[in-house]
Amino acid sequence: MDDQRFAAPSAMFRSHPWHGVSLGNEAPALVTCYIEIVPTDTVKYELDKTTGHLKIDRPQKYSSVCPTLYGFLPQTYCGERVADACRQRTGRTDIVGDGDPLDVCVLSERPISHGDVLLRAVPVGGFRMIDHAQADDKIIAVLKDDPAYGDWTDIYQCPPSLIERLRHYFLTYKEVPGDSAGLVEIAEVYARRTAHDVIARARADYNERFGELARRAETIEWRSQAGDVPAVDGPALDDGQGVLG
Repeated sequence: MDDQRFAAPSAMFRSHPWHGVSLGNEAPALVTCYIEIVPTDTVKYELDKTTGHLKIDRPQKYSSVCPTLYGFLPQTYCGERVADACRQRTGRTDIVGDGDPLDVCVLSERPISHGDVLLRAVPVGGFRMIDHAQADDKIIAVLKDDPAYGDWTDIYQCPPSLIERLRHYFLTYKEVPGDSAGLVEIAEVYARRTAHDVIARARADYNERFGELARRAETIEWRSQAGDVPAVDGPALDDGQGVLG
């Protein structure tokens, strides 16, 4: 047996989906997404930030299920820059970042049976969502080369009924009767250009908070040849050029 293939840690250990996977060299126009939940899930799964494994957060108590693939963008963080954009747009001074990676909803015509997968998607817009005075933006993207949605480039191409369905889900999925009404709001539905700005801010927030950690880690990059097979390379963190300071 050739022991060379075990020389790199990545040959033996799975990369952390948040810190060990690159957002991609073409971001924010084309981004790598880690999917936690698919529309058929009746249990809420989320990444365990310590181990990097997908865990059960809680069973869904009510009939509401996420209408799209749902997860987050690797090497992003909703911190001060993301919160500042929300404060500027809403005029509220009490908004802070939620301290999590930037969430993403991915539209696809093809059923995907389970989460804990990586995919590439094109951001077309998003929701400026506020959850208990925390900026909790939701990027809306389409699966790259999807037969139904792959040609979409901006939020105006989404049918209003689809946007309303997503809005309803996020405004109600945490609701407990008589307890949380009014604590979650969607202040704005924004288009591609603003989505790119939010992603840039989240990358800058991540670099400030975790940049050194990611630079020390081996990072999975998408290769542009050989059918877009994921390849393991060295650190591929954004160098800060073109990112909002």
